[in-house]
Amino acid sequence: MGALAWSAPSQATLPPVVVATFTRCLDAKDRPELAPSMCAHMTVPLDHRMPDNRQLSLFVRKFPAGTRPNGQLWLIAGGPGEAGSSFYPFLASLRKAAPGYDLMIPDHRGTGFSTRMCETEESIGSAGGPALVGAEWASCFASLNMDASRTRAFSSSNAAYDLRALIDGFSQGGPTFLYGVSYGTQLVLRTLTIAPPRRLDGVILDSLVPPETSAVWDLSHRSAVVDAVGRRVLAQCDRTPSCRASLGGSASAAMHDVLIDPALRGVLGENPKYLFGAMLDVPEVRARIPAILSDLRQGTATSWTEAKLRLAQIVNTLLPYPQSNASIPLVGLISASENNARPALSDTVVAQEERDFLFASPLPGLLTRSGFPLYERDGAFGRLPSRTPPILVLHGTLDPKTPIEGAAAQIAMLRKSGTVTLVTVTDAPHFLLFTAPGCLVPAVRRFLTHRRARRSSCRSGPDQPARGSD
Repeated sequence: MGALAWSAPSQATLPPVVVATFTRCLDAKDRPELAPSMCAHMTVPLDHRMPDNRQLSLFVRKFPAGTRPNGQLWLIAGGPGEAGSSFYPFLASLRKAAPGYDLMIPDHRGTGFSTRMCETEESIGSAGGPALVGAEWASCFASLNMDASRTRAFSSSNAAYDLRALIDGFSQGGPTFLYGVSYGTQLVLRTLTIAPPRRLDGVILDSLVPPETSAVWDLSHRSAVVDAVGRRVLAQCDRTPSCRASLGGSASAAMHDVLIDPALRGVLGENPKYLFGAMLDVPEVRARIPAILSDLRQGTATSWTEAKLRLAQIVNTLLPYPQSNASIPLVGLISASENNARPALSDTVVAQEERDFLFASPLPGLLTRSGFPLYERDGAFGRLPSRTPPILVLHGTLDPKTPIEGAAAQIAMLRKSGTVTLVTVTDAPHFLLFTAPGCLVPAVRRFLTHRRARRSSCRSGPDQPARGSD
């Protein structure tokens, strides 16, 4: 099996950081799942590569395993812009996946309880809490433009140096694993490339991002990605006689008819393609799409309304914490600076492309106007680490955000640097900890136990174990 742990190559010394010790969290009594947690802050430079007297604070929450933990599992949220609290609803699954491990959940810079880009407007005590409301939009964006150097410091590369400082600063010297989801996988790979921690025994990537240099899977093409997955879902209906019969033929044709029917415009609202795209994220709602189309064609909107309500319920379930709202400024900064292959994209082009889609995403339209200074991609963009610890990738075959084709391309490149094992989850969408825990939990548990994994596939479902493949 080789060495127990992978050791990072030597790096230039980072600017000093100030590490606090863990104490009882102030919100430990607010919700039962937070009761055992411990919290700490770390002070780091605003810009690790050009340090001055400006600093920011990073928040990390630990869910201790006990008096003698097996090690640490660091959990890196997606977005960009999502706080570590996006993991709190899944603590039960994480405990099953990582028994005996301390769960370490940081808020990366700009999110949660860490220093925000707009410290006043995004504060928990502001009018909208972390969400911007009313006049906060104008004052927030004005401050971002007024101090462009501070704004640009909230980059992925600085977040990578933050992550190394956190892992090394709070290390207990034992086995250390790193889990990232969605944008979190991009941040994890950036960390391994430019700021690897001193010790890392393995990496788990849930819903892996495509190569950064991709010109077809970047965020400006998100609607095309969503549409391709949506059409695969409709094709599954076509292959099922009863489903096809319920729509009187092709599901794609039925959906096209629904979208262009003037009698349904008032029912569907302004951007029905976006809502249909959002349905692809949740298997139980995605499964209702043929029935929704059938009802709409018959002039009944009940199933459409029920699906919208169900999506809202799920979102509320996942975001019950005061710091949960994603940071829109951080989403805009990193998305437009790092993950937009078409910086000249216009609203006209977005609208033209959407015309041909059945499913779409609002993201490309958001890239046409940032409203504040962006940063230039640095030398880390498009690079991957020269060597890596063992990596486990878990990916759904119907992922409408990080397509499995993009993950396959990324894996092929990563295998030049180390061992990468892929577990595919049939028909699963994005964020498998949420959408396919029955597949993710046993795969992660084996990886943490044996420091290795085997290539496998799994059928999405709460109790479906992964099965080996040749």
